Amino acid sequence: MPLHYRLDGPVQGEPLVLAPSLGTSTRLWDAQVPALARTFRVLRFDLPGHGDSPAPPVGTMDDLAALVLEAAGAEGMDTFHFAGVSIGGAIGATLAARHPGRLRSLAMICSSARFGEPESWHDRARLVRAEGTAPLLEATARRWFAGPPHQALLDDLAAADPAGYAACCDALAGYDLRADLPKIAVPTLVVAGREDPATPPAHARELADGIRDATLVELPGAAHLAPADQPERVTQALLAHLPALPGMRVRREVLGDAHVDRAVARTTPFTRDFQDLITRYAWGEIWTRPGLDRRTRSCITLTALVAHGHLEELAMHVRAALRNGLTPDEIGEVLLQSAIYCGVPAANAAFAVAQRVLTEENPS
Repeated sequence: MPLHYRLDGPVQGEPLVLAPSLGTSTRLWDAQVPALARTFRVLRFDLPGHGDSPAPPVGTMDDLAALVLEAAGAEGMDTFHFAGVSIGGAIGATLAARHPGRLRSLAMICSSARFGEPESWHDRARLVRAEGTAPLLEATARRWFAGPPHQALLDDLAAADPAGYAACCDALAGYDLRADLPKIAVPTLVVAGREDPATPPAHARELADGIRDATLVELPGAAHLAPADQPERVTQALLAHLPALPGMRVRREVLGDAHVDRAVARTTPFTRDFQDLITRYAWGEIWTRPGLDRRTRSCITLTALVAHGHLEELAMHVRAALRNGLTPDEIGEVLLQSAIYCGVPAANAAFAVAQRVLTEENPS
């Protein structure tokens, strides 16, 4: 039987699949979806026997991966970005290793290449089949949260179907992707919670060391359910990672990774919409148009910044102009032209800024 899933975001958006942790439901991602769904077509699903999904007979991580492919395929998502927590991250890693053409990128949050000894998972499966999930609640709350417990997520665990939960335990018992990590060839974000007792940072470092195009982020104040413990930090990590955000690639190419990384790190809930606006429209809509090359766009941008006296932005775009292929002499010509049409005082200030930047870029 198919998985239950929810869809958010524009139909034309880049497809993004969000996978939950064992014992939770689609609402694990409630804090992240509003920001992600502004750009992406987000599909989030419930594991078998969790939330509104039935409990089909699955026993391996490959079975779970196949159910995800079925759900994505039903929505026309032949390829998609993927982010998952714990077992959700393991499903994503399995897809990346076994179905290399399907994933565009991967994010593994509080996850692992192997979740301990198989027998411990078989023991948990036997307990849940016999007594349900109630005996797990107290210990799970301590593993899941570094801060105050989120009762709604604990309610998800209490309501999980024993057969479906136990089947996921069996899948975790048989999961060991350590030898296959080098097969993962998509850009990968690995997020660790520094206070996570279930998959401590050492697990994340093993993933980052084994996956050749991986970035590791460790979050303070986060236990096993980092999206709930540190929602804003997880959201920003995902937005910085996902290559499909319109304009982000061009923004990085023109301004440089260091500048963009600083801008992303400074993003707050108050400034997030503005950052999204300039990335999507300035860099995704204007700088990507085919009518002008980047050299010409740099010339125009420098002139506009001189005209309005935006000297801090001018310094950034002098560096961008060098990256786009303008020489120092050509930048000087643009500023001379600006002196005639924007005024000598404006050009005088602009020359001072440009000289400082050029000296910093080429001290010799």
